[in-house]
Amino acid sequence: MNTLRFASVSSCLLMAVLGAPSTLLAQETVEIPGRDQGIDANFEEVYSVGVLEGESWEMFGQVAKVAFDAAGNLFVFDELGSRGVRVLVFDSAGGFLREFGRSGQGPGEFDYPAGFAVLRDGTTVVRDLGHGAYQLFDASGQYLRMVRTSDSPGGVASSRALHSDPRGGAVFAGGFGASIGLRGGGGGAPAAPPTSRPVTWVGLEGEVVETETVADGWLPPRGEPAKGMAEDIRIGGGSLADALEQVAFPAVFEPPLLVGVLPDGGIVYSDSSAYALKITPSGSRAVTRIVRRPFEPEPVTPAIERDYEERLAARVSAPRASGGSVRFAIERPYYHEVPVLHRLSTTWEGRIWVQRRGEHPESGGPIDVVTADGEYVGTYSTDATALPHAFGPDGLAAFIELDEFDVASVVVRRLPSVVR
Repeated sequence: MNTLRFASVSSCLLMAVLGAPSTLLAQETVEIPGRDQGIDANFEEVYSVGVLEGESWEMFGQVAKVAFDAAGNLFVFDELGSRGVRVLVFDSAGGFLREFGRSGQGPGEFDYPAGFAVLRDGTTVVRDLGHGAYQLFDASGQYLRMVRTSDSPGGVASSRALHSDPRGGAVFAGGFGASIGLRGGGGGAPAAPPTSRPVTWVGLEGEVVETETVADGWLPPRGEPAKGMAEDIRIGGGSLADALEQVAFPAVFEPPLLVGVLPDGGIVYSDSSAYALKITPSGSRAVTRIVRRPFEPEPVTPAIERDYEERLAARVSAPRASGGSVRFAIERPYYHEVPVLHRLSTTWEGRIWVQRRGEHPESGGPIDVVTADGEYVGTYSTDATALPHAFGPDGLAAFIELDEFDVASVVVRRLPSVVR
């Protein structure tokens, strides 16, 4: 329908091939057994911010992202509908420090912000599509400068996912949400179809960004652009429906590109339906290690499609706490299998938290904690904990939570040393 390190290790020594370039690296595969070793989610709660009624800085709209700096300060990127985005900063004990950010077209004002990151020194980075630039703010929230991109103002971003470079002065772009492709350029001019889902290093030291591809995620085959319906939605001089004719959306259940950054600036990513974590070291885009577990993707059946569509219809028809609604639907084909992995993130100390899918294809399940070397730490059961939305120094982890009224709060907990 369309709509501990284990002994089972195999090596593929590419440099052993006669005549191979000396720059090629050995690639090894580490096989982790499939039997889960449970670990307890005994996390110490440090503080919580966000309430139903209180001061303006205590009441959140929709929390888009959270992040930490090296001092343990928490940055909350709060979306306020037509009012744009504000950045709220709290100290390591949860005390309110400052708020900055407002909508507008001037320097330091947000004109369609579409990606956020916080560097270790407290510099805030905002990808601003309207300005065609990355906007930088210092640790006190003061506007520093813009770093221009090759995009034209008002251009379309392929990803909202930005990851801070632990080494400073840069971010990585790519990851979940980066799989929408453009079928044409401005004015209907044809565009070369993408051949991969790249992870890009974005240097922010100059007046114009410096970019380098550091990983090449596999791009599943794409068919024709999705057919959509968007009533009363206008962009520029046309409709959203017209714009969608140039966009190739991913198939339902298509394996996402999941990305994490390691402490040395290396990358771990997953780009297929299988349980395969690919490691690329800092300074190289070649995969040098693949960490696997023997979990297989599930074939998509008509029953799975029907169940998914019923849940989707229930979510779309549910009343929105913010009020109002937009009639917007996209018809997409189904991918042939449900991926094993759901989400992925990395700690400041280098642990990889990888969440397998849950009861439903779109839900999260057990969380494995492993390392880039292939050491298996253990697994949190489905109901033990959510995957943190941000990791920080000294084991800090932030969780975005919603109460029964869909009021958002951010709870900061401290993780045991073994899983940091």
